[in-house]
Amino acid sequence: MKYVLNCFFLFCFFGFLNNPVTAQGTKKDGSADMNLIRQRIIAELMKGSVNDEQVRQVVSTHDAAGSFTDIDYSDLSTTAGFPHQKHLSNLYTLAKAYVTKTSIFFHDEKIMKHIQGALHYWVQKDFIGDNWHDNQITTPTWLVNSLLIMGKDLDHDLAMQTQKMIGRANLNASGARPSGDRIVIAGILARNLLYLDSLSAFEKVIKVIEGEIKFSTGERGMQHDYSFHHRVDRVNNTTSYGYGKYANAFGEWSFYVAGTRYQFSKEKINQLVDYYIEGISKQQVYGIYEDVSVKNRDITSKSVFQPRGTLEIERLLMGTDHRKAELEELIKLRKGEIQPSRSFAKFFWQTEHFVFQRPNFYTTVRMFSTRNHNMEMPYNGPGKPTHHRADGTNYLLMKGDEYLNIWPVYDWQKISGTTILQKPKLHGPDEIQKKGLTSFVGAVTDGLYGAVAFDFKSPHDGVEAKKSWFFFDDEYVCLGTDIRSDVKLPVATTINQALLRGNVLVMQDGKKMEMPEGSRKLEKLKWVHHNRVGYLFPEPATLELSNQIATGTWASITDQKNISTAIVKEPVFNLWFNHGNSPANASYQYIVVPAIDPDSFMASAGDNRQIQILSNTGSMQAVWHGKNQMVQSAFYRSGTLQVKPGMQIKVDSQGMVMLKMQNERIAAITVADPSRMLQRINLTVSGIYNKKQEGVICIPDQAKMETLFIIDLPQGVWSGSSLTLQL
Repeated sequence: MKYVLNCFFLFCFFGFLNNPVTAQGTKKDGSADMNLIRQRIIAELMKGSVNDEQVRQVVSTHDAAGSFTDIDYSDLSTTAGFPHQKHLSNLYTLAKAYVTKTSIFFHDEKIMKHIQGALHYWVQKDFIGDNWHDNQITTPTWLVNSLLIMGKDLDHDLAMQTQKMIGRANLNASGARPSGDRIVIAGILARNLLYLDSLSAFEKVIKVIEGEIKFSTGERGMQHDYSFHHRVDRVNNTTSYGYGKYANAFGEWSFYVAGTRYQFSKEKINQLVDYYIEGISKQQVYGIYEDVSVKNRDITSKSVFQPRGTLEIERLLMGTDHRKAELEELIKLRKGEIQPSRSFAKFFWQTEHFVFQRPNFYTTVRMFSTRNHNMEMPYNGPGKPTHHRADGTNYLLMKGDEYLNIWPVYDWQKISGTTILQKPKLHGPDEIQKKGLTSFVGAVTDGLYGAVAFDFKSPHDGVEAKKSWFFFDDEYVCLGTDIRSDVKLPVATTINQALLRGNVLVMQDGKKMEMPEGSRKLEKLKWVHHNRVGYLFPEPATLELSNQIATGTWASITDQKNISTAIVKEPVFNLWFNHGNSPANASYQYIVVPAIDPDSFMASAGDNRQIQILSNTGSMQAVWHGKNQMVQSAFYRSGTLQVKPGMQIKVDSQGMVMLKMQNERIAAITVADPSRMLQRINLTVSGIYNKKQEGVICIPDQAKMETLFIIDLPQGVWSGSSLTLQL
């Protein structure tokens, strides 16, 4: 069936090439709807005023041969970035000016000659880039958009000559793989069929677009945890391919076909809404700003700090009332009409990415395992120093710009949260993508609180560590132990490396001091404070601190061409543990307190903020939080955790456990298995409890005053997620 359908699409592409008038004869009841959809697309393409001065500039560079003098047409390599698309962009600019009544170039015969000349040159040369994307998406998109806005004004024979190039966007194309690019390519195909006025083929393509909104766990596409995998490497692409080329592309077409015979089902639109709220917005800072932790190779490109758009959400609201209040809240947040107010903890177990938000801070942990690869390959040049960006990366954002464009001056072997061998230089770009070597990688969460555990072994350098994070309302705890390396080089655990904003204060050996610019080793540290963040050490610690100007270039972190080699200077704050050469059993512990001024932080630091580290060993890591009345724990193997007198937890296997207490009784138990190997977990706790629930066996023992819980764990696509029992 797939072969027949694709053959039909190819026929539609080439069968109408020479006689689009014949295609008019295929009109049925849907022709009026097709006209409406075409008008909506053209209206979108025509948004924004025409800059006549820009048009003059384009014309001034257009020569008699049809080329533009400021474009290098000779380099078609993947690292060049396809400069040829500027030719097509210029063509589109001219076409838009020609059909815009408010432009001085409206129906200008000279502009038409430039349009015809530029299009003829492209058709004659038929530039094929080394990157498939340029041929199957970039070129067809620009060409079909120009055809749509020009309509019958464009020479018919010349327009038909573009069909060979536009036709490379088809469902048999190599790039039309299930995931974001399939929707984009199908969308280009649909636009072209609108231009050709092919009714039956258009309807089939729309069905293809609609059908892409589905769960594809284990394959390319949307996962059951609402993360997104663009490739089979299972790297997180939720806010890149899964946003612009998947969700937004679908949302755009749902808007175009709304109210017509081609409109998408409510079920599909509602699933997209769920993906926006549970997947995309929860991997954006407060649902507003770009989150650097989910970026891949594109992190080495310059960014602009601004809220994400609202158009895609507004389009969703036109098609459904599903979770309307939450969508409207996102719009208000992005427009700056309200302040963030939501609190949540979310673990994307299919992607091994944890997100924790409170109204005044947002933080993440990025990991990988035997199930997932760590990072995108540096396709086409960008991202060449990103080897360690999934090694337990822990970024902290309060405003959202704490790391904005720091990357040219960044120390890529001291990434926030990671434990990395300090090599003379990084391995080559072809050594970036690696599959994980351990399976105990995951989190336990009830949706509001959570803990993360990472049995880490570097596939790059062999460094090993047990790393964990414990998240509460006002702070989170970071533990590391069993840190070891066979290489005679230093190993560092970085607490944070971010842009330097203001003073750095420390409490060293009982004395509060402001640090001058520079780099130094500090002993007997109780705490460090910088940019409204406090870093608290339950035991006096020795760390290294740098607060000074760092230098670098954008060109040094990418293999793309034509990237600036100008020296970039940025003030950088960097705080890390130096575990020394070839550590055999190093450890660390620290508490991060976001969104707090120095005085308030100092006042609360004396009692370690009611936090007790119960265990930080190779078999178990656990924390008790007095204010939240909660214990969070990671059992790397079976064991017993003494929480306090008269209260203990026993687990007969590996796993993660979180207990919420109320009036000296357990109010809720949350469990998870990061290894994904268990069918059930056997948990014994102090006290007598009775719980009747499917998948749970509760056995109280009055003699021992303890209760055994035998809990069936989530399986299949839910394996690795958490289960909560309310007692």
